[in-house]
Amino acid sequence: MDHLGPTTTSLGLDSIGLNHLKAVHWNLGVPALYEQAIRRNEVALARGGPVVALTGQHTGRSPNDKFIVRDALTDGDIWWGSVNRPVTSETFERLHGRVCSFLQGREVFVQDLFAGADPEYRLPVRIVTQQAWHSLFAHNMFLRPNNWERNHFEPAFTVIQVPEFKAVPERDGTRSDVFVLIDFTKRLVLIGGTSYAGEIKKSIFSIMNYLLPAKGVMPMHCSANIGPKDDTAIFFGLSGTGKTTLSADGSRTLIGDDEHGWSETSVFNFEGGCYAKVIKLSRESEPEIYATTERFGTVLENCVLDPRTGILDLDDDRYTENTRASYPLDFIPNVSKTGMGNMPENIIMLTADAFGVLPPISRLTPDQAMYHFLSGYTARVAGTEKGVSEPQATFSSCFGAPFMPRHPAVYAKLLGEKIAKHSANCWLVNTGWSGGAYGTGKRMKIAHTRALIRAALENNLAAAPHTADPNFGLYVPDVCPDVPAEVLKPKNTWADKRAYDETAREVARRFEANFKQFSDQVDDKVKSAGIKAAA
Repeated sequence: MDHLGPTTTSLGLDSIGLNHLKAVHWNLGVPALYEQAIRRNEVALARGGPVVALTGQHTGRSPNDKFIVRDALTDGDIWWGSVNRPVTSETFERLHGRVCSFLQGREVFVQDLFAGADPEYRLPVRIVTQQAWHSLFAHNMFLRPNNWERNHFEPAFTVIQVPEFKAVPERDGTRSDVFVLIDFTKRLVLIGGTSYAGEIKKSIFSIMNYLLPAKGVMPMHCSANIGPKDDTAIFFGLSGTGKTTLSADGSRTLIGDDEHGWSETSVFNFEGGCYAKVIKLSRESEPEIYATTERFGTVLENCVLDPRTGILDLDDDRYTENTRASYPLDFIPNVSKTGMGNMPENIIMLTADAFGVLPPISRLTPDQAMYHFLSGYTARVAGTEKGVSEPQATFSSCFGAPFMPRHPAVYAKLLGEKIAKHSANCWLVNTGWSGGAYGTGKRMKIAHTRALIRAALENNLAAAPHTADPNFGLYVPDVCPDVPAEVLKPKNTWADKRAYDETAREVARRFEANFKQFSDQVDDKVKSAGIKAAA
């Protein structure tokens, strides 16, 4: 339905303060959203049919501008600190009022959607956006109701996204003119000052991460797929470690690429689409994802487009290295029709080690898995962020700390219980550098990583002989089909063995220092399974 006019009472928008709107474009489909976005000059059309949107100065999330209302409901449940910053109900209400006033006399686009493929845990969400292309993004990324569900839709949470409205920190109590505010009591999210579409999807992810643990469901920043024997695998990892790439395997059925829940009966996708990084995307190595960049319905963020020919240059990072493609899950040929899988037999934790010292794959004990889940290690490299001139270790607990409102120990405890109950195999996979640190070594060959993961999922590594790594205590397989033996032991790939030892000890020290914050939250078995730097 496309409802036009100033009256919003029958649509329920007045209950969240939205009145006197010029037009409400309700649940438009893809062709209509294309027409609106192009007519309003929000996007450009690329060859093959995708649209390209530029997000201006904000080409990624603004984690320092995210706040949660601290009130009687949330006070004792949220892990307050640098990740989850508190804001008062009064501050939220003032900013909410200013946002609603800003939208008076303007058009908005509304999508009624679901988060969570499992009907028992799905969350009805209403996404209200100022621009058509953000509504198309939401339409791609979340689960779309059928006609009956849409006609009987009652949102549990509503997101109001207004990129053209900028906060005034001195007046609004924000850190900058950008804001992402969540009020769990009002069940309302405010996003403003940024056009980066990922803020919409991650705000819903944060909500799911708050709600589900109380129901015994483990929310996960991971991708997931299903093998030919109906075996489920999940891939934890931070941005850039390979969650999307490695789960899009033509021999396995994709459940989803980024956000999932693990209940007592299933692993289920939160989303109805994928949000893949596409910088330097290769048709040869990632054909399934590449094909989506040539399809009608895909939204490309900050990709470079020749305005005369409509041809994309996915290698060009002039706007950002964080170029993205948003597309429906069914654009991937072998996708699950239900968005659900069985209990996982294999858990893979991905890290992009820019120091080049971690093994390409390691078997983890359950206690080691808890340790590495809480650590959430990866490394940033030069050029990816302003001010980064050499590799920097990054630890993000649960492989997604910015989206986890509760204490990491809550999620770790759930993971440990589920690993123990279902006897899942756990692996740490380094998709980063080999033969030296970033600048000296080379990125791990994706063919080798795929071969290692394939061997793990086909149960060819669990019983293979392993050797304990002297620096990290990780159990490294001695052999793997289609992978040279010297690649399996990272020190063997370094020309300067002494430099390897020094670098490995430094990375181990960083692990040890980071984990001190969790030492009072885990038992002695997890502590003893952790990485300890040599004297």
